[in-house]
Amino acid sequence: MKLSVIIPCYNEVNTIVKIIDAVKSSPYQNKEIIIVDDFSTDGTGDLLKNGLEGQVDKVIYHEFNQGKGAAIRTGIKAATGDMVIIQDADLEYDPKEYSKLVEPILQGKADVVFGSRFVTTENRRIVYFWHSVGNKVLTLLSNIFTNLNLSDMETCYKVFKIDIIRNIDIEENRFGFEPEITAKIAKIKGIRIYEVGISYYGRTYAEGKKIGWKDGFRAIYCIIKYNVFF
Repeated sequence: MKLSVIIPCYNEVNTIVKIIDAVKSSPYQNKEIIIVDDFSTDGTGDLLKNGLEGQVDKVIYHEFNQGKGAAIRTGIKAATGDMVIIQDADLEYDPKEYSKLVEPILQGKADVVFGSRFVTTENRRIVYFWHSVGNKVLTLLSNIFTNLNLSDMETCYKVFKIDIIRNIDIEENRFGFEPEITAKIAKIKGIRIYEVGISYYGRTYAEGKKIGWKDGFRAIYCIIKYNVFF
């Protein structure tokens, strides 16, 4: 099965070359790489246009900054694979783990796979205590509404069968994508969701981390909105 790797990208001039190399080197061979540049202003777009475009399958440029969720939505529309995985451009997640993430789908056991940073024996960089607390609180709140027993709802690594993700209307433009997609997947009758432990190399704000406390409040709003009113 072909895997479409969608890389939403905004101001990642220091990591874009490395993440492209890492994704290309992933042991899962049957894949396409789709980068969606969300109107970067730090030179990332110039790097893509001056050499990097030829190293991937597709590069799509937003004409104005719209947010991670919007970039993912654009990438899904362009995907031609049987499965889709979201890959942040910041090197926090390791593309070498694609094979184990897609394995439940390849075995016919799952329709969606979440990569968990918390249920794992893999390497995990220790960074922010309150970020991990916030992630666990948001996951707990999400689980209460969805009746799922996920350990990491906010994870970037989510793999979807293409027919599943294409039939979901994604509305959130920023980091609200994670709780929104979780809520909408949970409502699909007969959906089979698996969770796989992954490594995690979290970066600091000095290294370019973008998500903040305002996104946490938005996530709470999205959990309630998409579970109760949709």
